[in-house]
Amino acid sequence: MRCAVYYNNRDVRIEERPLPEISDDELLFKVMACGICGSDVLEWYRVKKAPLVLGHEATGEIAKVGSKVKNYKTGDRVFIAHHVPCNTCRYCLGGNHTVCEMLHTTNYFPGGFSEYVRVPAANVERGVFLLPDSMSFDEGTFIEPVACVLRGQRMMRLDPDDTLLILGAGISGLLHLMTARAKGLKNIIVTDVFANRLDCAKKLGATCVINAKEDLPKNLRSNNGDRLADAVIICTGAYQAFLQALQCVDRAGTVMCFAATDPGVTLPVPVNDFWRQSIKIMHSYGASPDDTVESIKLISSGKLALEEMITHRLGLGDTGLGFKLVAEARDCIKVIIHPQQN
Repeated sequence: MRCAVYYNNRDVRIEERPLPEISDDELLFKVMACGICGSDVLEWYRVKKAPLVLGHEATGEIAKVGSKVKNYKTGDRVFIAHHVPCNTCRYCLGGNHTVCEMLHTTNYFPGGFSEYVRVPAANVERGVFLLPDSMSFDEGTFIEPVACVLRGQRMMRLDPDDTLLILGAGISGLLHLMTARAKGLKNIIVTDVFANRLDCAKKLGATCVINAKEDLPKNLRSNNGDRLADAVIICTGAYQAFLQALQCVDRAGTVMCFAATDPGVTLPVPVNDFWRQSIKIMHSYGASPDDTVESIKLISSGKLALEEMITHRLGLGDTGLGFKLVAEARDCIKVIIHPQQN
C-alpha cells in the first residue's frame, strides 16, 4: 500500500509499505479522507520522531474484521480515534481523560495518511464511531477537531452573554467561532494577521474581526462597549498572541490556552493583578470519548458550516503540498487528503 511518510514539513515522501496484517481482535481500516491538523506541522515536535506516517483525523470504511470482533462489520463507515483512554484510572474517572497514561501510549498503525490502517484492540473497543448516513467522509474529518473544541469550551463554561475573543482564525479558531455560535454566544470577536482568514471569520459569524498587528486591547474596547473580553481562547502558537490574551481579558474572565507555545517558552503572567481580578488561565488538550459523541451530533445537526472551511482536497500524492500549505498558513483553511486517490 502507499503511505505519505513525513520527514519534515518540506519533505513528505510517498512510499510503499506492506499491507498491515490484523489479529483476531483488530480491524483493517480503509482510509477515505484525513485532514491535516495544525499539530501535524509542529516541526519541533514531529521531526524528532521522523520518519513516520502522520494523520489522526481519518474517516473511511472497515475493510477487514478480526474473528473476535463482534460489533463491527466489513463496509461500516467509521471515524476511528487514534488515541483512546482506559476509562478506569483516577484521571479518567475524574473527567480528565486526556491525561490518561493509556491515551498517550495508544495509536493506530501506521497513520491516517496511508491507504490502510491497522486498528489495535484497544482502539477497536473504545475508539470506533459509526458515521451517520448523512455525514460525508470529508465532514467526518472534523469530528476530532470539533471534539477538542467542545472539550475546551466545556471547561471554560461559556455563557451566552459572554464576550468571547478568539486569537487566531485558522481551523481551530474558526471551529471555536462556529461552535460558540451554535451554543448561543452572540458577541464573538476574532483576530488574525491574514486578511483572508479574517474575511472567513466574518463570513462564518464573527461579530467583529480585528487585525492582530493593531493595538488589540484598544480595538477590543472600542468594539465592545469599552470592555475587555470575558473569555479569551488562544488558537495560535504565536508568542505575541499569548501576551495579547493576558492584556485582553476582563475582570473575572478566563484565558484558555487551546494552542501551545514552542518548548521552553515562559509567559510573564501578572500574578498579583490576576489574583486581585479573579482571572483564570486554563489549558485544553485533546478530547474524551463523550466529546467525540457530542461532536458527531453537532456536525450532524448542520449547525457548522464545514464545507465552507475546506479549501483543498488532495490525493495522497499531493500530501507534501498539503503540508506546505498548512505550515505556511496563508492560502488555506482546511486541507483534506484522500488516500485512495493519486
